[in-house]
Amino acid sequence: MRPRDLEARMREREWFHSLTVPPGAWTVVRVDGRGFSRLTAERFDKPFDARFSDLMTTAARTLLTELAGRYAYTESDEISVVLDPDHDMFGREVEKLVSLSAAIASAAFTHAAGAPAAFDSRIWLGTHADDVVDYMSWRQADAARCSLNGWCYWTLRGEGRTARQATRELERASVPDKNELLYARGINFNDLPAWQRRGIGLWWRTYEKTGHDPVRGVDVQATRRRVHIERDLPMKDRYRDLVRDLVTRRAA
Repeated sequence: MRPRDLEARMREREWFHSLTVPPGAWTVVRVDGRGFSRLTAERFDKPFDARFSDLMTTAARTLLTELAGRYAYTESDEISVVLDPDHDMFGREVEKLVSLSAAIASAAFTHAAGAPAAFDSRIWLGTHADDVVDYMSWRQADAARCSLNGWCYWTLRGEGRTARQATRELERASVPDKNELLYARGINFNDLPAWQRRGIGLWWRTYEKTGHDPVRGVDVQATRRRVHIERDLPMKDRYRDLVRDLVTRRAA
């Protein structure tokens, strides 16, 4: 068989879709750790470990940079990155955005951690900037819920409950009940570090850098960008205002 004919036959068997993000749509790429329950159980403290948070922040910063995003947010083992309506990376192909974002996050985390880790990815679409604000409010609310549950669960486990006993004890507990459970043990949930309760935000900030022009022999000012990492995010309406400002600052 001629090489050209063989290549044609093999090309016919490649299977991919041609879905693209609709023009003008706001896009959020969200990656989630795969099998991270086992990973964190073997290597990190519960319910929260600053070392793990730093690894997730490193992966989030890499994604924000590589995808040229507006804003990134990470909580637990997930990262969301906002892409503005006029982004055209990879021709807006969904398959490319999903596969490469998962690969970028996996590579960044693995390199920083020195241990293999994998992420999967999905695409969320919004029509208006306020849809993005709603999305980020949803993820921050999820962070608060998971944080409270995690602190209660691991506090009970630390007292000797089995996984089943701790889960059953919390099944019907309300938010006030869970706060009271912690408070009775000397833990005020509202006093815990903000990054544990609200997640971490990352966005671009500009700054002035002084350089030297050797030709003219004078100092010059240049504008540069760097990623700002915020571990003390506001919540509720103040957080919504922050996200709205960040995603629309350069939007038309």
